[in-house]
Amino acid sequence: MQYRNLGRTGIKVSVVGLGGHEFHPDSRVAGFGDNKDLAVTPGHIFPGFGGENRLRIVETALEAGVNLFDLTIDSEKEAMGRILKEVDVKDEILIQTRPEGMVYTYDPHNRKMADYSLLRAEAIRALKLIQREVIDIYNFAFMADAIEHDPDYLDKIADNIQKLKDEGLIRFASADTFSGPETYTKQYDKGCFDTTFINCNPIEKAKFGDTIVKAERQALGILGRVLFQKAKVFVIAEEKGYANRAQVARALIKWAVKDSGVHTIMLGVSSPEQLTENLTALEDLNYDEEESRIIEVLSEES
Repeated sequence: MQYRNLGRTGIKVSVVGLGGHEFHPDSRVAGFGDNKDLAVTPGHIFPGFGGENRLRIVETALEAGVNLFDLTIDSEKEAMGRILKEVDVKDEILIQTRPEGMVYTYDPHNRKMADYSLLRAEAIRALKLIQREVIDIYNFAFMADAIEHDPDYLDKIADNIQKLKDEGLIRFASADTFSGPETYTKQYDKGCFDTTFINCNPIEKAKFGDTIVKAERQALGILGRVLFQKAKVFVIAEEKGYANRAQVARALIKWAVKDSGVHTIMLGVSSPEQLTENLTALEDLNYDEEESRIIEVLSEES
């Protein structure tokens, strides 16, 4: 495993992190694929999370040197809290998570995140689920209409971030949005964020490449996601004659680690064997001829 300084945070992260999603045998994302509304409802825990397969995935990640984990819905948080009590954690690990029911489009104008009493209570609730004393990276994912609806929104968020830090509830705050590069830029310019969570794959490089450069200029830690673009990259690669998904995945991981600009890429896997296979990409980051062509054909889709 390789490690990098996460921007100005002063901490080192593995170049590959592990996402919290669990998957059904038919590849549906557990929770989201069952009932999306319930999945993002604070307090709702789906049965079956954190079972033997997930425990083995986390063990495999830890043994490989992965030290950064991203958790979204409460079912993932609760599962990780239990698993971390069962596995052998030898070194410090970092957890990124979010205030449930407050991010993206789940709350109109993301008003709840601007209310410190609500945000504080949510952070405390999340800590109980993951069974930790502090949230390492708290993900503030709001949409453009939050800023448009409330001209003081960014000031409120900046103030809330500082209060959470002062109370020792979070270590770092992450900028995130589904509203595109312009909103990311506004978040960065406010100066209250330590890291950012952003789409990272060859197809979307044209859209987010400049945003990643801006984050780097401000010394933000850059966490990449959706490397496989929810399996879309595999469909495109197969249409171009590259049907070996393991080969495509290795090529993309190499690209993310050495050419994308992010400090770490978050991977979602369905089995420990899949994670082990993915991590073989780190043994030699140089592309072979076919891997190079895979990146080229995917980049042509941007």
